[in-house]
Formats: sequence, structure tokens, C-alpha cells
Amino acid sequence: MLHLTFSNFTSRGGAARRLMAGMAALPLQQLIASFDKSTLPKILQVCSGVYFQGSVYEISGSEVSFSTGDLIKVINIELLSVSCKDVGNNDVFELPINHTGLFKVVPEEMPYSTLEEMLSLRPVGLDSCLPFTFSIRSKISVGGFTLGAGSVLTVLSVERQPGEEDGVRCHVRGQQDVSAEVCLPISSHGEFRECESEECFTVRDIMSSPCLCSRRFRFVSTTKSQRALVLSPIYQVHAVMNLRKNIFKFPSSLEVDVVDVTEACGDVEFVTPLSLPEVLSQPEECFPAVIEILEAPDTHSMLRCSWLPELSKDSHVIFHKIGTSAMVLLSSSKGRKTQQYFLVSQQYAGRFRRRPREFDSAYELYVASMQSPGLKVSVTRSCEEDEEEGLPGLSVGDLLEVVRCDAVQLARGGRGQNQAVEALLCRRLQEPDDDDEDEEDEEDEQQQDGMEEILLPLFMRGHFVEVIADNKKYKLKDLCKQFSLPLDVKVVSRDAQLEADPLVGFASLRIEGAMSEPTIQASFPNRPDRCFEMPTQWLSMSVSFTRLALPWAGGHTPECRVERVIEVTDTFLYEFRKQGGEDAPPPPRPPKRNLSTSASSSSKKSSKKTSEEGKSRRPDKGAPTEEMASLTVNRRRPAPLAPGILDDQPPPVGPRKPPAAKVTSAKARPNTYVKMDQSKKKEEVAQITADEDSDHDYETLDESFATVVKKANENVCFY
Repeated sequence: MLHLTFSNFTSRGGAARRLMAGMAALPLQQLIASFDKSTLPKILQVCSGVYFQGSVYEISGSEVSFSTGDLIKVINIELLSVSCKDVGNNDVFELPINHTGLFKVVPEEMPYSTLEEMLSLRPVGLDSCLPFTFSIRSKISVGGFTLGAGSVLTVLSVERQPGEEDGVRCHVRGQQDVSAEVCLPISSHGEFRECESEECFTVRDIMSSPCLCSRRFRFVSTTKSQRALVLSPIYQVHAVMNLRKNIFKFPSSLEVDVVDVTEACGDVEFVTPLSLPEVLSQPEECFPAVIEILEAPDTHSMLRCSWLPELSKDSHVIFHKIGTSAMVLLSSSKGRKTQQYFLVSQQYAGRFRRRPREFDSAYELYVASMQSPGLKVSVTRSCEEDEEEGLPGLSVGDLLEVVRCDAVQLARGGRGQNQAVEALLCRRLQEPDDDDEDEEDEEDEQQQDGMEEILLPLFMRGHFVEVIADNKKYKLKDLCKQFSLPLDVKVVSRDAQLEADPLVGFASLRIEGAMSEPTIQASFPNRPDRCFEMPTQWLSMSVSFTRLALPWAGGHTPECRVERVIEVTDTFLYEFRKQGGEDAPPPPRPPKRNLSTSASSSSKKSSKKTSEEGKSRRPDKGAPTEEMASLTVNRRRPAPLAPGILDDQPPPVGPRKPPAAKVTSAKARPNTYVKMDQSKKKEEVAQITADEDSDHDYETLDESFATVVKKANENVCFY
């Protein structure tokens, strides 16, 4: 048997034109109306019409596109409505199939030449439509009985006797109410005209009879139009086309001419595109199979793997099997320039060691302690105590054990106004001393009683690192079973089955979460033993099954080496968390403070800070700043100051002494150090005393200090 695919058939335009040549094209509505459901499916080919050379038609929200030469496989038809055409003015309107109005048959204007011709146009099941009336326009003699012109006859029954010609028993209504019955042979010749019958039909009755569909009708109700109408069925056509995923529907009233090519195209195969989730629904007997890619994955895919660029349009790939794989999502540490993410199968053969986690707040400690009770951490950055904020003092190296989370009252403002906040109760542990191991066992209970407990408000910022003493090597699947996630790990032995293990070399990896992912194990025809797993939920592409032979001989499937690591983007992590419903609440805010207390406290702090900054910015009275000292003409460093001037304390100031007192001081010589004894310096400074009897409060400046200040001012002004 010759097997043709749709692409092979339609790619040759000349073959399609030769196929249509010699076949009568009919309107789609007419051809569909002539079909019997028992004869379906039918293959139609588009010839011409409104959709000549292709167009798009919007029908009930779905697009239908037809081009000349397209093949349409009709698999079912469903009566949708009725098209009514006015014979007089060609107006067309539609009626639903459940329309309750009644119709009468309009007698034909042209006479019938025989009774058989007239009876053949009656509905199927003639006996159920009796009686009906007709008239004769010429004289007819039957046996010894003569029917004159204009006689009106009512058909009562049809008599069929074996070996004899069928006859029609009619009731003859003559003049003066004289009536009789006569049996006319069905082959009787004459001029017969059908009379208007009182019989009424519904729309469904008319559509169920092929003979009635060819007749004309009018409405029984006199309020409606009394013009003659031709009723035609409109079907909802269920069909398939090449490269269309689903069965599409369209009405048979489309103005397009088609040809029935069922006999010539009975072996044409219609390609059905499938998405990867739809491939998972196929039976296992369909695999392995050679698949053709109809639509390549998006260039902005969330996967960054070596095999993704090879999945191009019109290329082929082998689907070995379908299933569900247990996977985990790993992320590299944030300290790297670009953070990387990996989707790793739990069948990964490498080994891991646990790594201590880092925390930046008490709230992160709380979240981790909920997953890992008895969490122990070490402080990596000191924190000063703040009683007003309720923050304890922490030093680098402090060991803390998280106990529980409690609601505590925080006194703020000093007026008895307490605010409830959540705080983490921790025990401050002591580092074990190797010299006192024996004494530690004996005094264990005493240490427990004297262990210090501190409260860390959840809004507190800090720097902590987890304390772990686990040096064991784990498989990836064991880590997911024994520990709660997230978990920090490091690869200590690579997966030997991988040519290049991308997880080796990272100082730390975090297991973000675990999942069960539906996957397809696939490979390329040129290397069928190098397999990879395609996560179907994260890869959007369209494929179709082919009948191509598998690229291995004897039907023996080669032993496959599966790639277990897939690099993904940060968008993958975001979508994974969103699908997992991880809607964690934000860390708590510090409680609001009393406005008056806050203002006074902030003013004190600001004034204190301002004074400290002023002191740091204002040079000492005993010496100029380093910047001032370096501003000279030739950029030379000035002579060092005398030791007495370098003292951190400001120079003593006192009232002016009587003229008899003489003050001595040390002077700095240019470019030389004056070596003086520290005790002598203090003794000379102490000689300046205050005179209680003096009326003045002027300051007596040391000559050396005045000289230094003068030079500093000259340097600044010169600059």
C-alpha cells in the first residue's frame, strides 16, 4: 500500500491541481448536506471561493484558515441550524433547529407527468404522511371509470401486491358532493398538480427528510411572511487538518467550493502536533520513537544546557521513555560575580558535605530554628548593647543556642509604656576547654544552671554562622531525606558518570528545594547513548511522532548515560518558588517609639554626635592637622612638633597672672626634634595656675601654641 504524508502530498502543487481536475466542485454546504453520517470520514479539498489563496475566518473565537489545495478531513457533522431563503427576493435568514414554528408545503407550480413522479417527492414513510390531495388537468379512464379534468383526488393508501403493479387508492370528490374510491395504477400518465395540504411540519421534521428538504414551504402563521421559502440545513462540521493540534469546528455555510477526494487520498496521514505534556499522556508502547520537532523551544528559555540549542525546527530527536524524576534545585553562593542555579536529579552520584549557613538577622535564625530545632550559631560581628531598643551586646565568637520564640514586653521611653515584641530566646554557651575536659563532665549540671539566657528581638540585625560538627559524606537523596531545606553543602567527590561535572569547584551550594518533575528521557540520533532528561513543565515546544526507524540495529536499545545536571536561570528559581506557594511573611519591623521620648532621645544623640564630629573636625589647640601641615609652597613636610605640643590634652587655660610671675615653655626648633623629659613637660604645664583674685577671665596662651596657630593660619590662607 502506498503511504503518503500530508507534507509530501501538498508540497507538489501540480499534483494537487491534477487531482482536482476532472472533479466537479460543489459548494461546501451542498456537499455536506448530501453526506450520511455512516459514510464518514470524508476528505475534502478546497478549490476556490471566498477563501481563495488563503484567508482567516473567525468563528466562535477560533480561527479557521483555508487555502486552495488544503485537505480537510470531515469526521463528524452535527445539525446546527436552518438557512431559510426567500424565493422571491433571495433574502436569507437562519432559524435554530428547535424553532417551534410550523410550515406548510407550497405546491409545485410545474405539473407532474406520472403519479410515480409525484409520489417520489413525498417524505420517506409515505403511509405516515397520508392523506394528501392532488388534481388532474386532463381526462383519465381507469377501467370502466372516467375521471374528468379538474377532478380532485385524495390519496388514501398505496396498495402493493406481489406480481402486480402498485396502485394508489384515492378518494374522488365529485360534483354535488358525490364521492367514490378508485385505485389508480402508479404508472398512470397525465397532468397532475399537487394541491396545498393542511399537513404541517416543524423544522426538525423537514430536516430529517431528504425529500422534504427539496420542497418549498411557507409559515402557517399568517402574521409572518407568506412567501415561499427554501430550507437548507447548516451543519457544524467537525474536522481535522494538517498541523492542527485539536479537532476544529466550522459551519457548512462557508462560501467555499470543495471536492470530495476521499478515494484518491485515503492513505494521506494528517500530522498532529503535540506539546511535551501531551507526549506524557501517550501510552508507553509508543516509546522509543523518533520525534520531529515542529516548533523549537523559545530562545528565552529558563534552561541553560548544552543540548538546548540542538533542538531546532525540523530536526529529529529520540524519545526513549517517559516518567517522573526526583530533582533538587541548587544555587551557588551570593559572593560570586554571577550566581548560578542548577536542576539536579537525585540520582546524581557525587558526594556532599554539609556547610554552615550564614544568617543576617534574628528573624533568619528564627526561620532556620523552626526547621532545625536546637540550632547553634556563632557570632561573626560584634553588636553593642542598646537597652532602649532591647538589643543585647554580642561579641565575635559568642556561641548561641536557639531555644524558642517568646513574646516579651519592651520598655521604651522610660514612662512605663511597654510594647510587646517577639524575641528569640537563646542560651549563651561557653567554648569547651581542652584542658578541663574531665572537670566539664563533673560540673555539667552547674554549667546548665548558670548558663546565660539572652533575648534577640526578631527585628535585630546581626551576623551569625551555623555551628556544625558533621564531617560525613552524603548522597544527594540522603540529604533531602535527613535534613530540612534549605541546606548549604559542598561537593567533595564528583559524579564519575559525567564528562564534566559543573557542581565541582563551588565553595558552597544551597539546596533550595526538592520536587518531583515529569521528564522525558531523550537523545539525538547521532549519539543515541548520550541521554538527557527534558523537564516537560519548563520547556515549551511542539513535536510529532514519525515512522522513521530507530538508529540502532537489531532492536537492541543501547545502554544510556544520562546527564543529571541542568543549569537554569534565576527566572526558574522565581517560578519554582511561586508555584510552591512560598509566600513567607516579611521580617518584623521594630516597634514604634513614643514621639516625645524619641524626639528628646534623638536630639541628645544628635547633639552628642555633632559635638563628637566637631571635635574630630576641629584641630587641637596644641598642633595643626596633618592636612594643614602638608600645605607648603614646596610641598615639604614642616618640622615635627615638640613633645609638649603633641599631647592629646588641650593646653591649660587660666586667668592672667601678675606681672611678677614668669611662664616658661618649650619651643619647637625648625626641622629638629626637641627631646624633653615627659615629667618635665607635665611640671611646666602645671605651673600655669588660676588667680582667684583677678578680675579678668582672659586666657593666657602659651608662646609655642600661638606660634603654631599663626603658622597654620598662614598656611591655610596661602593655600
